[in-house]
Amino acid sequence: MTHPARDLLRTTTANLAPDPHANPLVPLIARGTAPRTTLAALALEQTWVIPADRRAFAFLAARSEATDPKAAAFFTMLAEGEALAGERLTAFARACGVDEAREASYEPLPGCQAYPAYVAWLALNASPADVVLALTANFSAWGGYCATIATALRERYGFTDEACAFFDFFAEPSPDLDRLATAAVREGLDAGRLDEKRAHAYGRLLQNYEARFWSTLGEPTS
Repeated sequence: MTHPARDLLRTTTANLAPDPHANPLVPLIARGTAPRTTLAALALEQTWVIPADRRAFAFLAARSEATDPKAAAFFTMLAEGEALAGERLTAFARACGVDEAREASYEPLPGCQAYPAYVAWLALNASPADVVLALTANFSAWGGYCATIATALRERYGFTDEACAFFDFFAEPSPDLDRLATAAVREGLDAGRLDEKRAHAYGRLLQNYEARFWSTLGEPTS
């Protein structure tokens, strides 16, 4: 028996898979040739991304509760996950030599913050089911990057498990989140509130902003 929601998630994720060369930084981290200053910048940018995404997901959950309860459950789990990730981020930042004073004074890079800005736009403007589909497609690439980074931090940079926990968290598969995503997409399809073309456009933009995040971090600083 086929499951249209599951098939749609699978095909959308495959269609939106990023070009292998779209991320110039993760291969450098994998080889251990990315400087520690770049790892520090990655940590600092994430101190802005994580709380922004958490609030956007919480807003989506509240906005979806009355009309799209399955989507609301998906976004609630995402928001809770961002909160847990944020708790793990500090250890990575400290391992990179980032202290509280530097965090407080850091000015984020526009190219890195385009992604969370667009997630906030989706939270305000997009159909919840469309956002579920677009985000799920994007998460596949992000999880793969995190798995590669977690391994490299241990093997190439000598980071502890605690310092790698932020990336471990996102690298681990989440059957519960996949189940909620499938239920939310099915809910959107059944109610006629999922526009595949529009969701694909959202996902394409997310992938492009994701690529911009990594390319910005990989740019040499003056």
